[in-house]
Amino acid sequence: MNAARLRFLFLNLGHFVDHLFMLIFAKAAFDAGKSWGLEYDEMIIYGTPAAILFGACAPIAAYAADKYGRNHLIVVFFIGIGCASIVSSFAATPILLAIGLAMIGVFAAIYHPVGISMVVQGGGKVGWRLGVNGVWGNLGVAAAPLITGFILAAYDWRLAFAIPGVVSILIGIGYWLFVKSGKAVPPPSSAREKALVGFAPGWQRAMLSLGLVTIGGGFVFGALIFLIPRLFEVKLLGISTDVAVTGALAGAVYATAAFAQVAVGRIIDKKPIKPVLVTIAACQAPVILFMAYQQNWILFGTAFIAMAVVFGQIPITDAVLSRYVPDRWRAKVLSIKFMLNLCLGAAVLPFASYVLQNGGGFETILVILAGAALLIVCAALILPYQAPGDERDNVSSDLHPAE
Repeated sequence: MNAARLRFLFLNLGHFVDHLFMLIFAKAAFDAGKSWGLEYDEMIIYGTPAAILFGACAPIAAYAADKYGRNHLIVVFFIGIGCASIVSSFAATPILLAIGLAMIGVFAAIYHPVGISMVVQGGGKVGWRLGVNGVWGNLGVAAAPLITGFILAAYDWRLAFAIPGVVSILIGIGYWLFVKSGKAVPPPSSAREKALVGFAPGWQRAMLSLGLVTIGGGFVFGALIFLIPRLFEVKLLGISTDVAVTGALAGAVYATAAFAQVAVGRIIDKKPIKPVLVTIAACQAPVILFMAYQQNWILFGTAFIAMAVVFGQIPITDAVLSRYVPDRWRAKVLSIKFMLNLCLGAAVLPFASYVLQNGGGFETILVILAGAALLIVCAALILPYQAPGDERDNVSSDLHPAE
């Protein structure tokens, strides 16, 4: 494997690790709560600091990347999040677990502003690269309930944090050795990337649209990826009551739906972004609303469709940013975007806890999410119309499939 492919692989592994670690608690919360005599709706609130810091620390990560280098921050990300997860496994009280989870959130905040900036470096087929990288991130989402469910079935919630922690540290050491070799360099810039020395015309309107998409999409995305594993546990009773099986089914939804990002990424490299975003946004509200009242296999199928349209939106927003914002500003702008996105996602935990503790059910939560999805449609309509870049404007044949 050449250096360009290996660099891209490490960045993809980073996205996988980032989402995996942030969702271990989503599956382990019920079991961890049982060990302290707490119900699920009482336990999930302890994940709120981690979810907030996941977004709030993104600007700090962007600043550190500009100061110390993006490669060094990715090494810190892998090793730091692994150590924080191991620390979480030793928590003796819910408060100590919340502190450990908060540490995971701090290190997890590094990846999106830093890693995504590295993925889009060079220009060319940005949509394709973002789509592939997005699939890896969502495979991390898929792997979280799957891996955690099997570890819970065989061992306990503590090893669900400790085992992935060790693996992440080993990946971090591998990336550090790769950086030390001097081969972890970005691909050469395309002509379009070289020409983007300042903000592109219409960037203010594009950033407004991006901000609104981020607000609505962050809330919907954060809610669905956190709640679906537990939703399957309580609404797939006609299929299975085994925690490992429901975790595997949630993982299957995330893993298969994730490939929508590759398809969308290929489309936006060839077609204008605005109509694609409007179409995907318009699908979300009715699908989520229908999902609210289903169970068993119909719920499973509807959840797949819902996650496919939610995941398909992700590469679009990052591609918009790459077309309007020059490289030297991307980490900073991405950090603000992800701070908004992830802090809105963090609001899901107290929101869900409040609804469940006050007599509401998952149906109520999903109806509210359908309403939030309507904001994404409005935001998509604000986006300026911009033709796609030259299809021959490639970064490197090493990073793209043959045409």
